[in-house]
Amino acid sequence: MAVFEYEFMQRAFWAGGLIGVIAPILGVYLMLRRQVLMADTLSHVSLAGVALGSVMNLNPVICGFAVALIGALLVEQLRRSYRTYSEVPVAIIMTSGLALAVVLMSLQTNLSKAFSSYLFGSIVAVSDIQLWMMAGVCVFGLLFFILLRRPLYSFTFDEETASIGGVQVKGLSFAFAILTGMTVASAMPIVGVLLVSALIVLPAALALRVSRSFTAAIIIAVITGLIGIFSGLTTSYHLNTPPGGTIALILLVFLLTGISAQKLIARYNRKRHRTETKSQHVIRVTHSRRKPSHEIQ
Repeated sequence: MAVFEYEFMQRAFWAGGLIGVIAPILGVYLMLRRQVLMADTLSHVSLAGVALGSVMNLNPVICGFAVALIGALLVEQLRRSYRTYSEVPVAIIMTSGLALAVVLMSLQTNLSKAFSSYLFGSIVAVSDIQLWMMAGVCVFGLLFFILLRRPLYSFTFDEETASIGGVQVKGLSFAFAILTGMTVASAMPIVGVLLVSALIVLPAALALRVSRSFTAAIIIAVITGLIGIFSGLTTSYHLNTPPGGTIALILLVFLLTGISAQKLIARYNRKRHRTETKSQHVIRVTHSRRKPSHEIQ
């Protein structure tokens, strides 16, 4: 395909494949833990890190990555201070990160063009450093989910029960927050800050809607994420549209299609069940009215 003739497109597809594996898995856990907004929060914090790196003449990618990790730890620490109001830490860190990003961006008047790629995603924005960073995040994330799958499972559904069962809830929770920050910061070059949560949430939302088991939800989420990213990158290349928005719209179409198909199937099954029930009732009534052969003498 002509799309693979260019080196920047090859890097984009490699990056998309790596993020497409780990981000949907993370999304399933975040949705089950009811922490969906954490991805959106850390994306704003990561933007502040990018702005900080630009102002201080440091590598914006590395600064965004580091600040996202700090933001993840702060969210987790505040979450323990506001146990009853779990949404408060998210709101605090999100508004703080966005405010810091706006102030830092105002200090550099020539950042508007460069920041558009971070806000909305850009195919050409994926550098070799970012690609290796994504590869490291993907490997770390897969090892994390594979080696800790059992404590993570119990930790996701009920932290108190997991703690009673011997799971180190506090350490696992901080490690999970760090992985979330790493994934969000790594996904920025592909989908952008404003749409990074779509890549994490939409495949997981579809998977949890149509699957009947936890393992099936993970598999469906990953497949949906990869198809959405690859088709979104291809469409973005041919139509010259922002990759982040294109990927998000395609994933949204997948979600709406899956929900609609599930409703149609459920409606068909209910109709079929009513028809079978009615047929069985007619057969029973007909059979009860039929005279036994020994009475026709």
